[in-house]
Amino acid sequence: MMGTKQEAQAALFYEFSLEGHIPQDHLLRLIDRFVDLDDTRQYLAEFYSHTGRPSIDPELLIRMLLVGYCFDIRSERRLCEEVHLNLAYRWFCRLKLSDPVPNHSTFSKNRHGRFRESALLRHLFEKTVARCIADGLVSGQRLAADANLIEADANKQNSTPKEDWDHSAVDPNDAPRAVKEYLDVLDDAAFGAASEVEPKFTSHSDSSSQCLS
Repeated sequence: MMGTKQEAQAALFYEFSLEGHIPQDHLLRLIDRFVDLDDTRQYLAEFYSHTGRPSIDPELLIRMLLVGYCFDIRSERRLCEEVHLNLAYRWFCRLKLSDPVPNHSTFSKNRHGRFRESALLRHLFEKTVARCIADGLVSGQRLAADANLIEADANKQNSTPKEDWDHSAVDPNDAPRAVKEYLDVLDDAAFGAASEVEPKFTSHSDSSSQCLS
């Protein structure tokens, strides 16, 4: 006899455990064993006010960012949606089923504010590398970097030949915020170190997009 789902009154109480629903071999379980964010709040203490409403826990934000990096979720808005829906993400972020997920704008404010001013992400990266060295996973003596050549999104027709390019006529104050931040940390001695060939054309939209031929 074919069975049918019985429609009954919804239960008033449910017994549910996130811990029991996350597989033991899940990637986030493996990562969680080595994630140490105990000093995050102390590290950021001076960047928070002693008065006002309680803020979002910075450890929660970092854990959510780790989820985004591990599963290639580049949109902060989508990241918040995925953490809201995915049980494994909630478990890793220490969120109960009833806990709200931070608004996506919170990430932008913290990443461009407290996290950047305090160099928190650099601190966590160096702390992780130091732990890997202490556990014998890496030696800390060599660095390997993988790089890909990406075609510049620059129009050759909207460019200036090198003999007509006058860099002194460019006013850095007119640059947008992202460009200014890039210029602030740019090492002039290292810029273009990959090639000593002088570019024949320089793009108007992106001066780092240069044509060599």
